[in-house]
Amino acid sequence: MIYNNYLHFPQINPVIFSIGPINFYWYGLMYALSFFFAIYVGKKKSKKSLGVWKKEEINNLFHMSFWGAIIGGRLGYVLFYNIQLFLNNPFYLFKIWEGGMSFHGGLIGVIVIAFYFSKNSNKSFLKITDLIAPLIPFGLGAGRLGNFINGELWGRVSTSSCFSMLFPKSREIDLILAKNNIQYQILLKNYGVLPRHPSQIYEFFLEGILLFFIMNIIAKKYKKTGITSGTFMIIYGIFRIFSEFFREPDPQLGLFLKTISMGQILSLPMIFFGIFILIYSLNGFFYKNK
Repeated sequence: MIYNNYLHFPQINPVIFSIGPINFYWYGLMYALSFFFAIYVGKKKSKKSLGVWKKEEINNLFHMSFWGAIIGGRLGYVLFYNIQLFLNNPFYLFKIWEGGMSFHGGLIGVIVIAFYFSKNSNKSFLKITDLIAPLIPFGLGAGRLGNFINGELWGRVSTSSCFSMLFPKSREIDLILAKNNIQYQILLKNYGVLPRHPSQIYEFFLEGILLFFIMNIIAKKYKKTGITSGTFMIIYGIFRIFSEFFREPDPQLGLFLKTISMGQILSLPMIFFGIFILIYSLNGFFYKNK
């Protein structure tokens, strides 16, 4: 079935406002909101979960976690998704204005920071990650909204869904896809671009809203160290693997074996590590009152 009318991308200006030559972007605002939300909520929760930590230690933990996510996210994108471009031009790593962040890389960055603070404060590593995990979905949801406003990271072509949307920025890749496909050529003639899944919105609801509620329920109900961290890794991994079936793969990588995306490959270890943490947490292996 082919729908005659598709949803049109709302064409939101990615720039909120400008002061002289300086532009302030919605995407940047999403990062800022995520940071301040984590600081505000994290400080409240830390009093219960981390006990005698000093105020400066809490501030340092969240500030360094933020930068760990940013630096790790950029490194992860370059190494996981664009290694060839990096090898050809190492300075590409610093061209952040050209876009490119990886959640999995950002997660590794946060884990490194949590491990550092664990060693230096003699606190349980998993108590720290249990504090951080329920805060992550807010940032994920905000980031996906930023992607949608920018009209980027759209989904795969879909001619049969009532949710299919026309993204103006997809035209370049749509022209390539339509070369040997008559149906796509007709759609391009009628609409200018191919209808696609608004996968950013799917991820916003799954990885943002739904995961946020699940994680905060888990954090309140189960106090044993590691359960929150393990559950986050499992559920996020499952949600990401599912949503990747609707998301257009990165053009420089495509799909491995014509089926699996890089996002799905990187999410599989998360599920396995999450299961490992959960099993040992439930057996009391990681439980320490520090």
